[in-house]
Amino acid sequence: MLQAGIVGLPNVGKSTLFNALIRARRAPAENYPFCTIDPNVGMVEVPEPRLKALQPIAKTDKLVPAAIEFVDIAGLVAGANRGEGLGNKFLANIREVDAIVHVARCFENDDIVHSSGSIDPIRDIEIVNTELILADLQSVESQLAKVLKKARSGDAESIKASALLERLQQHLNAGNPARSLDVDEEESALLKTFHLLSAKPVLYACNVSETELQGNTHTQSIMEYAQKQQAACCIICGQLEADLIDFTPEEAQRYLADLGVPESGVAQLIRATYRLLGLASFLTAGEKEVKAWTFRLGMKAPQCAGVIHGDFEKGFIKAEVVSYEDLVAAGSFNAAKEAGKYRLEGRDYEVRDGDVIIFRFNI
Repeated sequence: MLQAGIVGLPNVGKSTLFNALIRARRAPAENYPFCTIDPNVGMVEVPEPRLKALQPIAKTDKLVPAAIEFVDIAGLVAGANRGEGLGNKFLANIREVDAIVHVARCFENDDIVHSSGSIDPIRDIEIVNTELILADLQSVESQLAKVLKKARSGDAESIKASALLERLQQHLNAGNPARSLDVDEEESALLKTFHLLSAKPVLYACNVSETELQGNTHTQSIMEYAQKQQAACCIICGQLEADLIDFTPEEAQRYLADLGVPESGVAQLIRATYRLLGLASFLTAGEKEVKAWTFRLGMKAPQCAGVIHGDFEKGFIKAEVVSYEDLVAAGSFNAAKEAGKYRLEGRDYEVRDGDVIIFRFNI
């Protein structure tokens, strides 16, 4: 299962956010640096309102959403690439995740110590990004030394790798993350083999106070910064979301409505992280259950069949497909068929988010 790592400086709200995501008080969220040492890992359901809409069509009470894993990682400080603070541990943990949720503190609170002494989220973000870039520079230089030997002997793959590593070295030296390097499709595939920290997709989570749920000057600055960094961005109040842990879903919805917020910030962040990981959901709907199945965007029908069971992929014949929107509009599978919205797709069909599918297979 793909993982998203929650990172940032100490005392920016990472563990508070993690607890809100998993709806439990598992991670300690105390007011002192390095409260988290060993990473906390939690499975989080992806909010999926489409399941509820399919429930009366499928005539079932069981709804099964998709899920992803979040990892709460120890806070980072300047000098992490040299082992300062918990730097080596931090970098090793972040290397294991597939995407980064970078929490930035955008609220004032004199009772919560800030490791840098003041609130400046862009400065804080750049401290973390600089450490990732410096760690990547060390990795690139090490890998380049190895492939240059083979490249001099005429090895074609090593020549390509060394050329890309040299470009990366210049790019990183200029203070740019690896993900912002302009690469073609072949180079993009090669870049992934270098396992660079700053190549991972990033979502900036702007942690605000309960009185600034719509954002503030700090969040505006981060949104502009994220756009330049080719990163996503969202606003969330970690403390508010953590307080909602003790509420029932109905109570939480009423409380948010009183604050003028249509939806939990956690729900928005989870969905944004799901997209950040390049994931989407196809749906199955029957009397047994309505379920969201996770797949990588770009996967073909047989591969998605294999998400359900390996035998489905091996014996794949056809996929019966109707879009979620067409099925709900029709009101039933039969009505969707009569309206011409139902179709049979073969091996080359690229599954889309929200496709409701029945796989035909033979084993």
